[in-house]
Amino acid sequence: MSKNVIPVTVRAIMPYNSGRAVFIGTEQKVFIIYVDEGVGAAIAMFMNKTPKERPLTHDLMGHLMAALGAKVERVIINDMKSETYFARLIISAENELHARKIIELDGRPSDSIALAIQQGAPIYVASEVWEEVEDRTDILRKMEEQGGGE
Repeated sequence: MSKNVIPVTVRAIMPYNSGRAVFIGTEQKVFIIYVDEGVGAAIAMFMNKTPKERPLTHDLMGHLMAALGAKVERVIINDMKSETYFARLIISAENELHARKIIELDGRPSDSIALAIQQGAPIYVASEVWEEVEDRTDILRKMEEQGGGE
């Protein structure tokens, strides 16, 4: 990784307007990414290991990667512009000759986070983004006290 990054986890997810608020951070600081309902539900299902009758989109993507000998290595939330977050999905793939290839893709943070949780891959935030985001730990604590979140 060329940039300095902070390891983070998804701390909680809660309904927000017509989507979900995803709380991401550490014990010291938390920020929020607002995502659409479908991806928010997928992230929550992966976090809770909820069984599904049929594969959803992120399940299909994970199955496709596995079939091609690829897996998510890590996700980096690497930029923020006008309250829009950007992420890089780092994938490693191994072909039938065991040659390993690293692939870096641009992706929505919500989709990237869903795939990272599905595959147990780490999530990072670029230190420049980390310094810029507003700490929302107070909202997370209130939510936890009230027993909210997924």
